[in-house]
Amino acid sequence: MTMIKKKRFISEIEAVCRQWLATGPKNLVKKDAVCLDFSKNIYKVRSELKYAMKNYSMEYYFEPFNDGKVADWISTSHDLQQSFGVKDFLVIAPQSASGVVLDAPEASKLLSAVSIAMSNSSSLWPAFVPVHDPSRRAYIGIQNMGTIFTRRFEADRIGSQVPIKLMHLEGLYELFVSKFAYSTVDLSMHLFKVHFRMKLTYRTLPTDDDPEVQQESEFLESGGHSEFETHNKIQWDDDCPWSEWYSAEDPVKGLELLAIWSERTVDSSLDMAELENASPLEADKWFIFPNLSPHLESSDGSTIGFASQLRLLVNALDSSLGAQFMEDFVSAVENSGSDNMKSSAVIPPPTVLDRVLKDLFHEDAEVKLDFADAENKNSRAIKGAPLESLFAQFCLHALWFGNCNIRAIAVLWIEFVREIRWCWEESQPLPRMPTNGTVDLSTCLIYQKLHMLAICIEKKHQENKEHPDVGDKKTSPYIEGKAQITKQSSSLLEVTEDSSGERDSLTARNDLGSHGVATSLSNSEQQNFASPTDTKLSEYIRMGSAGVVGSTMLLNSCQQMHAPFTQDPPLMTEDMHEERLKAVEAFGDSFSFSAQLEKEILSSDMSAFKAANPDAVFEDFIRWHSPRDWENDDNGELAVSQAKAGEVSKNEWPPRGRLSERMSDHGSSWRKIWNEAPSLPAFKQKPLLDPNREGEKVLHYLETMRPHQLLEQMVCTAFRAAADTLNRTAFGGLKLMTSKLGQLCLTMASTLKSLQRNSLSVDSEIIEDLTRLCVIFEHVEKLLTVAASLHRKFLQAPRLSEAIFSDFYNFYLPKMGTGSGSHDIDKSQEFTKKQQIMAREKEVVASMFTPPTANQSWRKVLSLGNLLNGHEPILREIIFSKRDHVSGGYYAGSYAGGYPQEIETYRMYLCGTSNDLRVALAVASCD
Repeated sequence: MTMIKKKRFISEIEAVCRQWLATGPKNLVKKDAVCLDFSKNIYKVRSELKYAMKNYSMEYYFEPFNDGKVADWISTSHDLQQSFGVKDFLVIAPQSASGVVLDAPEASKLLSAVSIAMSNSSSLWPAFVPVHDPSRRAYIGIQNMGTIFTRRFEADRIGSQVPIKLMHLEGLYELFVSKFAYSTVDLSMHLFKVHFRMKLTYRTLPTDDDPEVQQESEFLESGGHSEFETHNKIQWDDDCPWSEWYSAEDPVKGLELLAIWSERTVDSSLDMAELENASPLEADKWFIFPNLSPHLESSDGSTIGFASQLRLLVNALDSSLGAQFMEDFVSAVENSGSDNMKSSAVIPPPTVLDRVLKDLFHEDAEVKLDFADAENKNSRAIKGAPLESLFAQFCLHALWFGNCNIRAIAVLWIEFVREIRWCWEESQPLPRMPTNGTVDLSTCLIYQKLHMLAICIEKKHQENKEHPDVGDKKTSPYIEGKAQITKQSSSLLEVTEDSSGERDSLTARNDLGSHGVATSLSNSEQQNFASPTDTKLSEYIRMGSAGVVGSTMLLNSCQQMHAPFTQDPPLMTEDMHEERLKAVEAFGDSFSFSAQLEKEILSSDMSAFKAANPDAVFEDFIRWHSPRDWENDDNGELAVSQAKAGEVSKNEWPPRGRLSERMSDHGSSWRKIWNEAPSLPAFKQKPLLDPNREGEKVLHYLETMRPHQLLEQMVCTAFRAAADTLNRTAFGGLKLMTSKLGQLCLTMASTLKSLQRNSLSVDSEIIEDLTRLCVIFEHVEKLLTVAASLHRKFLQAPRLSEAIFSDFYNFYLPKMGTGSGSHDIDKSQEFTKKQQIMAREKEVVASMFTPPTANQSWRKVLSLGNLLNGHEPILREIIFSKRDHVSGGYYAGSYAGGYPQEIETYRMYLCGTSNDLRVALAVASCD
């Protein structure tokens, strides 16, 4: 009965093997084969069997895309492949709690049945059965290699108390030789032709594992005082731009180095003793790969960085929808009886608030305001504030103020606006803001308002400085204009024209030609620029002239035309432009009404022109202000070009021409303004910009803006400022990282555009889009920390830094596709790709393994040899093998043609440390 069950069991195994053989590896992959977690190249299929009231599982492991080569030292392979040097194999194990065969006779019978089945199915797959205790990782196995040879396998492990002799290469060599040499032979003296390969693994000691640091930390926590209290531990990212805001965990926890000795022949144990004393620098090949932090594999927001805080800011934006004022959030929580609400909406103590305000308003007063250098060109597409500006710094501080909840932001904003009002009332410069230039409409509205306020404060400050008795009273038009003109008159100016021929501005130059005279604008001389060739009385009442316009002559008097000093056009923010455009649309006649809207500017220019040219007429103003609108009777184009170049001479006076059709049709309103405009130089005119009025408007806007409007601009600015901060990171110019940062800015610009529509609602999808953007930002931030860490570690070997990062980038890129914030990332997939080290890079890599201190190595017994700067290998792997010629076999005469001339008869794989040793032996014999 037992024999019948055994035959039936053999038949079942045989049938399953024949089915797998017929299907083929590639078809098995398409059907029910499963890829192993630790390797993308190894698959397995499984079948259940029953024998003698016990259930067994038979698993077939195979590599469908392998070209037949056995796994080497570098590739990720199965433990049995590495141990016995096999490719495809079977494992038969009982379906029990232990998963191993504890009974030796049962294991022998099971292996015998498998061997018969494999022979009947003409399969050359080796088969293994796990035996003994699971912790020993012990196997026995068999492989039919045809009709002549059979290979038998055995593996076991010593988990503790490894004999001292087996800690050294000499003892391991003698262990292998003892498997085929006679017991009476002196193994230390006899010469054997043994093939030898070895791989040693070294690992740098992570900084976190430094016992000195740990002991000092424990000592201080217990209340002790260190003699180095003032010494701060240097963090790996102290010189990174984000270190001002947070300290990131080093993603590269350490480095693992593989030193490989290629196959060589050794004759005696003396050769092994020499190898044990050899330096790892003598190894044939070196490979290296980083040990990465497990936090790189998760996207649950547990990693502290810009991305985690931006998530909280997006949550604050969601909470702000529907509220009227920022003060509502402070009073609502204070009046609420819910402890949960108060705990979740906690704000830092006043000391922290004071420190933030001090950093924003009272420190770094000389901060460089060249914002363009601090920005990435792609980030300008994001409608936020420049990184070094006051509002951008406020947003970055808000990310880390408390837990970035809406209440903490409200408290910080209220105090922020109070400080701004103090600067305004005391005429103190607004820090981190330019006090000149034009308003950049590509930035957010709050930045535009602050820029305008900074300019207004500067104008107030100049007024108070020149006329301290005036105090905070409104600046008089005369004083304001005079101050402006006096400032401009430090150098002579010339007329510049834009591409359309319209007058743009007056720019300084040192020479106005042969007729130009440099004079200062003193009040007694009425700021008069007079040409020596002008002899009429009008030159004595000429005021506010910046010099002659080439040789251009006036129409009604044989005098040269003078360009006047003019007031700068009034500053306008985006909302002011929108109001003006709405008024134009509402009025209907856009040209006529836009002329009315520009009446103040146009009237100011006309008044200044009249003052500089007392004998001028309306047509003269058009020739200067808009040369394209003056046409010559004979050749309009020639007249325009001559007017531009100033080529009309006195001999050609008076110039003949007329106004253009455009100016004739729509010039009536201009002529009316001309007739009404008084002759006043710019310094006597009412200023176009009233700093007191505009400054109060800005403060009113800041104090009454809706919470969601504030949070919208904070989100845009915070994303932009965080990205610009990361862009400052030094990572060796890695092209992949540079490209990813550029893509991030474009993605942010596309996503954040929706915040400018002012149409947010509680059910809006914008919040979800922003949440997904935070996940993308987190992925890029993690990539950047890896790039920065690798760059710092491989400063002297940039090729390795670039190669390792490229491998990690390709490994991590698929994970970036899970941008929904999912936590279910397969952690079994670890980055293990290794990079080969060139000969010229060995010394650089070896220097990374700094000699361990006494505290770092006091517990270790250096017993394995092959030290690298005092570091012993954490793992040693050795393969011994012996090969024999087929002609020496009993059956060689009949079958020598079917086999290679040499066959590996003995193979031993040893893996372990001084506290652990695993031995796997394979023996081929003729049956």
